[in-house]
Amino acid sequence: MNSQMFTEEKLEQAIIALLEDQGYPHHRGESISRQSNEVLIKADLHDFLSTQYSSDNITESEIESLIRRLEMLNPADLYDSNKTICKLVADGFLLKREDRSQKDLYIQLIDYAGLTKQRLPREGEVETIVAEHLPECNAAGIDGNIYKIVNQLEIEGSEKRIPDGILYINGLPLVVFEFKSAIREQATIHNAFEQLTIRYARAIPELMKYNALCVLSDGVNSKMGSLFAPYEYFYTWRKVTGNEEIGQNGINSLHTMLEGLFDKHRLRQVIRHFIHFPDVSKQEVKIVCRYPQFYAANKLYENIKVHRKRSDGTGGDGKGGTYFGATGCGKSFTMLFLTRLLMKSVDFESPTIILITDRTDLDDQLSGQFTNAKGYIGDQTVVCVESRSQLRELLTGRNSGGVFLTTIHKFTEDTELLTNRDNVICISDEAHRSQVNLDQKVQVTEIGVKRTYGFAKYLHDSLPNATYVGFTGTPIDATLDVFGEVVDSYTMTESVKDEITVRIVYEGRAAKVLLDNKKLEEIESYYAQCANDGASDYQIEESKKASTNMTAILGDPDRIKVLAADFVAHYEKRVDEGSTVKGKAMFVSSKREIAYAFYQELIALRPQWKQVLACEEGTKLTEQEQKNIKPMERVKLIMTRGKDDVKEMYDMIGTKEYRKELDRQFKNEKSNFKIAIVVDMWLTGFDVPFLSDHYVQYDD
Repeated sequence: MNSQMFTEEKLEQAIIALLEDQGYPHHRGESISRQSNEVLIKADLHDFLSTQYSSDNITESEIESLIRRLEMLNPADLYDSNKTICKLVADGFLLKREDRSQKDLYIQLIDYAGLTKQRLPREGEVETIVAEHLPECNAAGIDGNIYKIVNQLEIEGSEKRIPDGILYINGLPLVVFEFKSAIREQATIHNAFEQLTIRYARAIPELMKYNALCVLSDGVNSKMGSLFAPYEYFYTWRKVTGNEEIGQNGINSLHTMLEGLFDKHRLRQVIRHFIHFPDVSKQEVKIVCRYPQFYAANKLYENIKVHRKRSDGTGGDGKGGTYFGATGCGKSFTMLFLTRLLMKSVDFESPTIILITDRTDLDDQLSGQFTNAKGYIGDQTVVCVESRSQLRELLTGRNSGGVFLTTIHKFTEDTELLTNRDNVICISDEAHRSQVNLDQKVQVTEIGVKRTYGFAKYLHDSLPNATYVGFTGTPIDATLDVFGEVVDSYTMTESVKDEITVRIVYEGRAAKVLLDNKKLEEIESYYAQCANDGASDYQIEESKKASTNMTAILGDPDRIKVLAADFVAHYEKRVDEGSTVKGKAMFVSSKREIAYAFYQELIALRPQWKQVLACEEGTKLTEQEQKNIKPMERVKLIMTRGKDDVKEMYDMIGTKEYRKELDRQFKNEKSNFKIAIVVDMWLTGFDVPFLSDHYVQYDD
């Protein structure tokens, strides 16, 4: 009885019934009029275009030319054709009229009625230069699309394939479903992934060139992802509205995907704004949003709209909101999705967007991503700003547009106005750190009291009418004071449930060293006095001076010797037991000097770790891997150079370009570079799935 209930056919019928409840009429494959090798439902596309553009007098030959253009895209070049079609569907295009005396007609293949109104494309943003407005959508927000869920459609390619389900919008096969029975051990959801991304892509690429999303389900497990993504990047859509506190699992997560993602409003949003192809890519990269990114970007957009500051004083308070995202939230892509929403919106009049980080390595990471997304963002001016004067130059005379990436430290005590425009949005990464210090600082010096302000104060004075948005993994009161209340969040519990991060197993390890009791008493007495006096600004400044005492504890030579010996013993035991995936480990130190001393002790204990090798003994490298892997030592220091570094340390750290190479090598599982000693780099936004051991030095 149970086996009858959970066959693939029964699952297919159940999911189709749920999609019908969402407003997708069901049609069996044999009822669709077409040639066996055709995948478009031409009649639907023809009917949609003739109805949608009837007031523009679109002609039969113009409609036929559009259909022919789609069909002519080469399925053999699957990635490029899919990229082209997804952009046409998301951004629309301009049609040269049959009567050349008429203006070019702006065409969209999907009616996006009811979504946030989007501006017309700028020159060069789509394929020609002038566009017509789409017909106004009705107030009820009912769109004019033709939806169909089609099952068991036989498609002839190099081999005949029969997808379990295809969701059509206006005759375009945009979503492909593949189902497997949860009770058949030999047919798993991973087999569904292989069927879609390998067999269908190979045998019926004509279907897959139109694909926006792939969906896999066995009823209990349901995942969505991109045609070109590895299996581990297919994820469950756990929430319907995005306001639920807890995401759903199992059979409930199937319902949240169908009711959440396949709500017609949300599905059109995803297709229009949340599928990203880099401008240039050596690999076949196609990014599809996960549910936390989708909901966060949309909620932030709406909150920014409400709180947007206006130079005439009629707007909001300029606090666009705070996003709290734990490890695994996909923060940088959420920023990218939000940037597109803002840049494409009519409401924000092509805003200028300034992305601000508090560390150079974070700036580099975002810069690489954003400068390769100009087409997606909808603005060709995406610039990494080297100095405050350069930013002033770029903003001078600019009335709209532009995305500028910089670090907070470039906003020094130069308070000269950068711009007083109000269509400026500042998006701050790591908004709990140096980007919230608006208050005055009082420093007692030998010549009197000196009053200064933090970086954030100068930023806000330079851009007085901007609206500020904060992304943080550590929301504190000061963050909320500057950026506003938490608009959305993604917790570590959700990240673990989504299998983005693994559960952390903490193991305390002590490296005890006897210290001078007098020194300890002085430290305890000092902090007791701070507490009694209310920890004023003066005490905070003095506390910075007192941190030398903490360095004396953590950097004690005897303690470092014990620490290094314990590290070696623990690390080698983990490797010998096979407890570490690829032998990758990271040691986090509190100070540069301590990190270097720790490195020296490691090499003293294991001189062979300084030997330059491409890979470990016994590891085989392919010809391509031999080209990609750079021979180097097993353990490396990751930090910026200091002008007073000793020569060996200075040479070892290397240049910024060398650190980028270290980044690439550490992320290569076969590289001999296994142990990274870091201080303040590689701690956030640094994704190494096989990094299994994290050692953190602290005082207890």
